[in-house]
Amino acid sequence: MAVCVYLGEELGRYGFGAGHPFGFQRLPAFETMFRDLGLDHVSCIKKPVFARPELIETFHTPEYIARVKMQSANGFGYLDYGDTPAVPGIFEAASYVVGSTADAVREIMSGACQRVFIPIAGLHHARRDRAAGFCVFNDCGVAIEVLRKEFNVRRIAYVDIDAHHGDGVYYAYEEDADVIFVDLHQDGRTLYPGTGAASEIGKGAALHTKLNIPMRPGAGDADFFASWQAAEKFLASFRPEFILFQCGADSINGDPITAMRYTPAAHAHAARALCQLAERDCRGRLLAMGGGGYNLNNIAEAWNAVVKELIQAPSATL
Repeated sequence: MAVCVYLGEELGRYGFGAGHPFGFQRLPAFETMFRDLGLDHVSCIKKPVFARPELIETFHTPEYIARVKMQSANGFGYLDYGDTPAVPGIFEAASYVVGSTADAVREIMSGACQRVFIPIAGLHHARRDRAAGFCVFNDCGVAIEVLRKEFNVRRIAYVDIDAHHGDGVYYAYEEDADVIFVDLHQDGRTLYPGTGAASEIGKGAALHTKLNIPMRPGAGDADFFASWQAAEKFLASFRPEFILFQCGADSINGDPITAMRYTPAAHAHAARALCQLAERDCRGRLLAMGGGGYNLNNIAEAWNAVVKELIQAPSATL
């Protein structure tokens, strides 16, 4: 089948327990609707894959990985400044997120599938040497490194519609002209991590290869559709070879920690457009990652809207 979806309890273990916004019910919320809609019958279900430390080291420092493993074993303290607890087992859970994202890249590049969705993935805040914003390991960054090191893919587009700016990806590749970065997010002056101003357009040789579009708090679908036109035009001008899509559901109306007002139609619109762009320029190669989202109904509706578009899109000629 053209579309694969990664499901399994190993991914569902990525979370921080009762009382934390990133809890353990996010995957079941998505999967219940996914199966109720019958989407499991028209896609290929893949099992989560564990990442060995050497894979994680393609983006993160060995010292940081060792610290996560140690704190995960004793379940003590935080991995950042108070958002990301070192709960027992988080090292293993985060390793499954990274491994599944890397495996998805390999499946797409091998031709086993053209488009993939991973619900628990897109942990875009983690830096090379530290956690941030509920994100332990940055699987997006690992995906970029796998595409380069294993497949010699140069022009990689990273597209992010999560309410929060994908700062861990942006700053890792701010001076890298081969990573085309597009991020529509709630204005950083009103939401964590406080970055992603429109003036942040890359540096040095990468100047003008990055597009940050801060959205006003309360922005709805009409605002998104208007801004998306500029994002799509920007992406198309670079003719990427592979598209990474972080489709966080925390930009949907009713999320408890953001102020955005999109409906799932925004996520469907972006997914449809990216499928078309991927078909034209990337031989259909598109990897979508769930990202954030803390209203369970929003997660189910937005992510399944994305999966529907991935399934309905025509398959590119290989």
